[in-house]
Amino acid sequence: MMSPTPAPHGRPDEPRIERSLTLHLRGDWGGANLHRVCGWIAQELADRCGPHTRIATWNSRGFSDAVHAVGRGEVQVALTTPAAFAAAALDGRGVYTGEHYPDLRALGVVPQRDRLVVAVHRDLGITTFAELRRHKPALRLATAVHDDVNHVGLAAHEVLTRSGVDVTGWGGRLLQDERPFEALEHVKQGRANAIVQEAVMLPDWQDIGRDLNFLEVEEEVLAGLRDDYGWPAADVEDGYFPGRSAFRTLDFSDFLVLTRSDLPDDLAYAIAWVLGETRHQIEAQYRHLAPERSPITYPLDPVTMGRTPIPLHPGARRYFDALPAAS
Repeated sequence: MMSPTPAPHGRPDEPRIERSLTLHLRGDWGGANLHRVCGWIAQELADRCGPHTRIATWNSRGFSDAVHAVGRGEVQVALTTPAAFAAAALDGRGVYTGEHYPDLRALGVVPQRDRLVVAVHRDLGITTFAELRRHKPALRLATAVHDDVNHVGLAAHEVLTRSGVDVTGWGGRLLQDERPFEALEHVKQGRANAIVQEAVMLPDWQDIGRDLNFLEVEEEVLAGLRDDYGWPAADVEDGYFPGRSAFRTLDFSDFLVLTRSDLPDDLAYAIAWVLGETRHQIEAQYRHLAPERSPITYPLDPVTMGRTPIPLHPGARRYFDALPAAS
């Protein structure tokens, strides 16, 4: 049973869950931002639950594996990124064709402004996908593993294939790794002359960006990905990469906090409340970085955190519906 504490200044009531819980979360590989968000949720939630509450965070990859873990009931809550990719799991599109989960629900999103970008070394003299198709250079392309789990590898494969790019068929090779850091290092060390990756806020992108031409993804490719999988497009603004004007590509934003419809309502409300009302706890861990260069795009806005690509859990919706219009 939850005994809410009246909140000051019209804020949603603070949750109090009298029973002790055992809760399983799923984050990332262990040392990145999803795990950090799990730690924040666990600490703030445990402070408001029964005295014998235990919360564990399992290692994960943070991609389709996290969605499957929630859908199969292996954990109660998981984080996955980019948020929009989880929508296909509701009705069985893409990698979820054989196993989908209509009872998936969201507890909120942690905003993280990110993009998937395609770039080639300036020495190749290529500035568009049309030029890339015409010249068919032998690329040494660094990207993520394509195994139907890693969302970066999945998106890279879709973008390149739909754009008519055949890396190995043109005599090139793929350098595939799990994390963006390895791909960026391949470019820095000269092992790769092309890259498809995300985490555009990482400082290494600024180091290598002056030597790269960033390719705008063609509109028909972006439209097809939106229609087939619900993947949105977004812009990279002028000057975000050294000397590069604005261009359009695949959106790779936001950490989705994911659960199922059978999570108790009071627990769903409590986690949503933690996201919105204790956001200063996670913001403080990133304020040494400029917001546009931060893995979490602060200041966090609770209203925005309630705009999710899959339906909100009713308990979480109760929190977001109680927010004043300007949070």
